[in-house]
Amino acid sequence: EGGHNYILCKITNEQKQKFAASHMSLSIQERFNPEDELNKASSTGGEEGHVHLRIQKRSGSKSITIVQGLTTEQANHVLKRLRKQLCCNGTVLSDKEFGSVIQFSGDQREAVKTYLVSRGVCAEKAIKIHGY
Repeated sequence: EGGHNYILCKITNEQKQKFAASHMSLSIQERFNPEDELNKASSTGGEEGHVHLRIQKRSGSKSITIVQGLTTEQANHVLKRLRKQLCCNGTVLSDKEFGSVIQFSGDQREAVKTYLVSRGVCAEKAIKIHGY
């Protein structure tokens, strides 16, 4: 009939429980959350453990927001999320002296601060806002 040969055997309840217990740990796995991974990563936070938000004027009314004091992993994650949320351009620059530095177009200091605090990347006390 289908070419299948089945072997029937009697399995006790104790054997079923052992099998279920041994395979339960394999089937239930924690869901990967990148924000939890960011919170586990140690933040360099500059020399004092702070995240610095600065604004730099460009020509005319143009300006850029500079975020300093996050690890490279944190900087890449924050950049990806905030570029979409704020609808602005941004980039991560690597500097020997300052580490990973994020640049956003426009004055985004308050929005970056709100995001960092709400996601638990750093405490509100650890964020220093510079500029006018």
